[in-house]
Amino acid sequence: MNSVWQQVTLSTLPLREWRQVSYVYRLVGSLQTWRQQSWLMQQGDAIAALLISLVFAVSPFVATDLIGWLLATCILFWFLLTVSDDDSRAGFTPIHLLVLLFWGISATAAALSPLKRFAFVGLGKLSLYLMFFILMARVLRSPKLRSFCITAFLLVALVVSSYGIRQAIFGADALATWVDPESPTAQSTRVYSYLGNPNLLAGYLMPAVWLSFSAIFVWKRWLPKVLAIVMFGINTACLLLTQSRGGWIGLVVSALVLIVLLRYWWSAYLPRFLRLWALPMVFGGLAGIVVLGFIFVTPFRYRVGSIFAGSGDSSNAFRLNVWRSVIDMIRDRPILGFGPGDLVFKRMYPLYSQARFSALSAYSVLLEIAVESGLIGLTAFLWLLVVTFNQGFVQLRRVRALGDRDGFWLIGAITAMAGMLGHGTVDTVWYRPEVSVLWWLNVALIASYYVPQAEEKLHTPTPELAADS
Repeated sequence: MNSVWQQVTLSTLPLREWRQVSYVYRLVGSLQTWRQQSWLMQQGDAIAALLISLVFAVSPFVATDLIGWLLATCILFWFLLTVSDDDSRAGFTPIHLLVLLFWGISATAAALSPLKRFAFVGLGKLSLYLMFFILMARVLRSPKLRSFCITAFLLVALVVSSYGIRQAIFGADALATWVDPESPTAQSTRVYSYLGNPNLLAGYLMPAVWLSFSAIFVWKRWLPKVLAIVMFGINTACLLLTQSRGGWIGLVVSALVLIVLLRYWWSAYLPRFLRLWALPMVFGGLAGIVVLGFIFVTPFRYRVGSIFAGSGDSSNAFRLNVWRSVIDMIRDRPILGFGPGDLVFKRMYPLYSQARFSALSAYSVLLEIAVESGLIGLTAFLWLLVVTFNQGFVQLRRVRALGDRDGFWLIGAITAMAGMLGHGTVDTVWYRPEVSVLWWLNVALIASYYVPQAEEKLHTPTPELAADS
C-alpha cells in the first residue's frame, strides 16, 4: 500500500536519471562560462529575488497589465539564469512535473477550443503564473532569499490590511453590491482596501495571515517577532472585516489544518495527556469561539446564517444558477473543456445561462478548471494537489527531524493553500493576479524544500538522534 502511494505521489521518481537523458535539460548550463565572467549574473539569484519581491510589492496597487509585464520580465530573467546555471542548482521536483502536465493539458485544450484565439490568450496568462512558480521554486531554496521574499510580501500585506482596518473605522463607499439589499447587514461596511473587492481582499490576505503566523516562530529576534504578531493580528482582523463568507470558510479550514500540523510539530515535546487530548480540546475551543460569535456578533450571525439560506440569499441564488449552467457546459465538453481563460468563459457561458444573467467565472475553482480543461485537466490539478501536499508533509517531517525552525514556513504554506482551496470552492478570486501569484508562492515554497529521497536518507537523522539533539 505504501509503495502504491509513493508511486502516485511520485516520491520515488528517478528525476536525476531523467535529467541525464533529457534533450531539453541539456540547455541548462549552456552559457555557464558567460555567467562566470559576468559580475551581474553572479548575483543572479539575488536579482531574481528582487524581481519576485517587486511583483508582490506592486500587485495590490496597479493594473493587471503591469503585473503581466513584470511576470514576463521575471520569466526572461529565469531563462537567463537557467541557461547559465550549473546542473546542481537547476532543481526539478515532482511538483514541477505535475505543473508541466497541467500546462500540457491546458495547451491541448486551447488547441482544441472552439474559440482558439481567446483560449491561447488564457493559456498565455496561465503560462506566466506557472513560469513564475518555477522561478520562485528556484530562488526560495536559499533560506536568506526565502525570508527576504516572504518579508517583502508581508510588509506590503500589512499596508493593505492596515488600510482595510481604516475603512472599517471610518467607513468606505461600496463600489458594488456585495450584500443582499434586503439583508440586515446591507448597510454594514465590507472592507476592500486597495483591491476594490472584499472577496478579492480576503483571498489576498489568506496567505498573509498564515505566513505572518509562521514568521512569529521563524524570525529570531524579539522585535521582528513582535512585528510578526502585529501582522498576524491585523491581517486576521482585516480578513474577518471583509465579511467574505468564502474567506471565512477558508479561514476555518486553514485553522483546522494548522492545528493538526502544530500538534505534529510539537508532538515530541507534549506530555501524553496533551498528545491524546490537544486536538479535541483545541477543536472544541475553536467551535466555542464560532458559536459565541454567532450568538453575540450580529453581522457574523447573519453572514454565517446566509451560507445555509440556499436560494433565499441573492448571492447564493446567483451562484447556484451559475453552477447549474456550468455543469451543463461540462457535460457538453467533458474531456478537455472549452479552453483556458476568462475570455472563453465569458463568451460561452451566455449560451448555457439559465437565468440569462452574465457571469465572469464559474465561482468555483474546481468547476472553472473542469470547464476550461475538462475532467482530464481537473484530474491533473487534483493530482498536483496530492503531490504538493504530500511533498509538504514529507519535507516537514525532514526539517522537523533536523530541528530547523524554517519548517514553520512549510506549515504556513500548507495552511495557506488549504485556506485558499476552501475559499476557492465558492469563488474564483484565485484567478486574479493579485491572488494567483500568492497561490504559486505557496506551492513554490513547498517545492523549494524538496530533497531527493536518496539524499534525504543520507542527511535526515533518525528520530532517536533528533530527540537527543
